[in-house]
Amino acid sequence: MGFLKKNYGWMIVAILAVLPLFILAKMITIDLQNGLAISLVENKGSEGKSTLEMLYHISGEFAIRWMTAVLTCTPFFIIFGVSNLFVRQAMGIAAAVWSILHFVIFVCAEGFLETFTELNYIAGFVAVLILIPLLLTSNRKAMKALRSKWKKLQTFSYAAITLSLIHIVLLEKTWLIYAIILILGFVIRIPAIKTRIVDFRLSRVHLK
Repeated sequence: MGFLKKNYGWMIVAILAVLPLFILAKMITIDLQNGLAISLVENKGSEGKSTLEMLYHISGEFAIRWMTAVLTCTPFFIIFGVSNLFVRQAMGIAAAVWSILHFVIFVCAEGFLETFTELNYIAGFVAVLILIPLLLTSNRKAMKALRSKWKKLQTFSYAAITLSLIHIVLLEKTWLIYAIILILGFVIRIPAIKTRIVDFRLSRVHLK
């Protein structure tokens, strides 16, 4: 029970991150009889999308959602005073895994060299490259080894989310909601605004 109480947040994030994989699994067929052969199941898309387009859509959507969630953790703490570093780490892992999965799907379908044919593809590729070291250092051992450098490394997540937004803007996807959330998050981080929010929150606590 002690383990569950201590890690329930991390476990919830892990479950939420894994569940959509079952949807993707229904869209592909893996044949191990003659080596490794992966093929798409036809007519698994929706809203007029092909199976491949649906794979792109789902993996990309969850990647940007988790990245947005990670970067809203600090504003959430400022407003509500609730923080859990390891839940944030779990969200970061989910964002990186879904981003890498999105890229792998693209490479398997289009080829690696296609990555460099358009600006939006390059932006997405660089975002994935940034997320890989963040993923590899999202553990307690890395935190202890890197110490203050760990926080500096994690600030590169801002570059990753910016490049990801460029990626989906150039693809003309629904990006505005993510941009609004992130902009509000950055506004809340402004020292003067942050101080007023924290003071108001603490004053409400004292009144109770």
